[in-house]
Amino acid sequence: MRSSGFSAAEKSAVTAACQHLIDDFLKPRFLPTIRPTQFNYPVDILGKWHGTKYRFIQRYRSGFPENLGEEFDAPFARLDRINRDRFDLQWHRHTGEWFCLYRGLTLAEAIDALKSDGLFHPF
Repeated sequence: MRSSGFSAAEKSAVTAACQHLIDDFLKPRFLPTIRPTQFNYPVDILGKWHGTKYRFIQRYRSGFPENLGEEFDAPFARLDRINRDRFDLQWHRHTGEWFCLYRGLTLAEAIDALKSDGLFHPF
């Protein structure tokens, strides 16, 4: 298994900063209440690690009769660690591809870009 050079303390710091963004900015602004509909509707905003990549995800629940209550995740932004305190910021396209919009940002710069650039906001 290949080492990423990403210490537990570094990963913990990134997780804390991202969770703070989710709890204090994304959820209050983009998911203040859950409003069930007859279609798919958002029920949560969360983050998950995938290797050295931290994905921001919006969870949806189905209101369609044939799969009522089933949930699925839709990622909308990703923070890719490229080296010590440097990250690329990627946007998830509707095609399923990731598109890098910012390169070599510090964690603070990446968090600021996630707040200010509307492409990185959930639907």
